Amino acid sequence: MPKAIFAALALGTSAMIALPLVTSASAQSTSKAVAVAEMTQTFAIDNMTCASCPITVRLAMEGVAGVKSVKVDFEAKSATVLYDPSATTVAAIAAASTNAGYPAKAIGN
Repeated sequence: MPKAIFAALALGTSAMIALPLVTSASAQSTSKAVAVAEMTQTFAIDNMTCASCPITVRLAMEGVAGVKSVKVDFEAKSATVLYDPSATTVAAIAAASTNAGYPAKAIGN
């Protein structure tokens, strides 16, 4: 059953006009967004020796299309990445860090 929404338009005087706006059920169903699954992967990161190393790793991994966020833990020598698996792969994310000089290997998950 269509829902009616009334919009009131104020004119130059104090008069008001009500116009019905009708939305069809089929238009409502096609406008629903499809949820995209996100995945989390943790990587062991080699060669991190100073405070700027995690910044380089984070920037390299964030440069991969489909990566949503990267959290690097210098003490644990790891990075946790939130990504869209329909846009990238674990191997592509690891390669980005490796190519920046910090070899990455997927662990867990």
